[in-house]
Amino acid sequence: MVETMQGSLHLLISLLTLPIAFQGSDEQRIIGGQEVEPYSVKYQASIQYSGSHYCGGTLVSPQWVVSAAHCWRPAYTIKVVLSEHNLSKNEGFEQVINASKVIVYYMYNYRTFDSDIMLIKLERPALLNSLVAPAKLPDPDAPPLPGGTVCTVSGWGVTQVYSYALSPVLRAVDVEIIPNCQYYYYFRISDNMVCAGSRFGGKDSCQGDSGGPLVCNGNFEGIVSWGISCANPYFPGVYTKVRNYVRWINWIMQNDVME
Repeated sequence: MVETMQGSLHLLISLLTLPIAFQGSDEQRIIGGQEVEPYSVKYQASIQYSGSHYCGGTLVSPQWVVSAAHCWRPAYTIKVVLSEHNLSKNEGFEQVINASKVIVYYMYNYRTFDSDIMLIKLERPALLNSLVAPAKLPDPDAPPLPGGTVCTVSGWGVTQVYSYALSPVLRAVDVEIIPNCQYYYYFRISDNMVCAGSRFGGKDSCQGDSGGPLVCNGNFEGIVSWGISCANPYFPGVYTKVRNYVRWINWIMQNDVME
């Protein structure tokens, strides 16, 4: 998630004076969650630049990972790590694979974070096994997720608000789909976004979790995208609505082209 501002004063200023653009770090975090059973989130990817984790991703086929467009880096600089749990240790199960292509959705708007989605093609297919498996894409024609639907977001992001230290281990937290998100974000939410969090705050994705998965009812429904602060009861996390891009994802994977 891109955290757009820090501090209540900055939040107020941003709402009153900023245009639709939000500024912030590429790194995000899991707030209010807990360490997962190692290797239980089989579709989770760590996207690494210069040997360090900076964004999450979701394996959707043996050779393709979905992440957020704001996580873009040149393909030759990216490594994708699957079957990862503790970033600070080589546990012997990691699959480290170079990226061969990075394809940002052609209508991505870096100012509004609309269509914040990209595909990463792996240099070679991942080995699918008991620790690595693709996430299930949602039905693009299914009814909208109702408010209150419980979903799980996972990542290595920071675990405390205003912290800059990533979690060394993969963590996850359950959040709820929050309808009528325009109320919180003053009409900055498009139909390509979905909000999730806790009405009471304290549960959210944040720095270091960007690009990671939001899974609801077993389906990969969201990509950690942006928000104002983290775990704030008045500003739930904002996720790219994956179901709006399923046909594009499938088309790219089937045609294997560079846009």
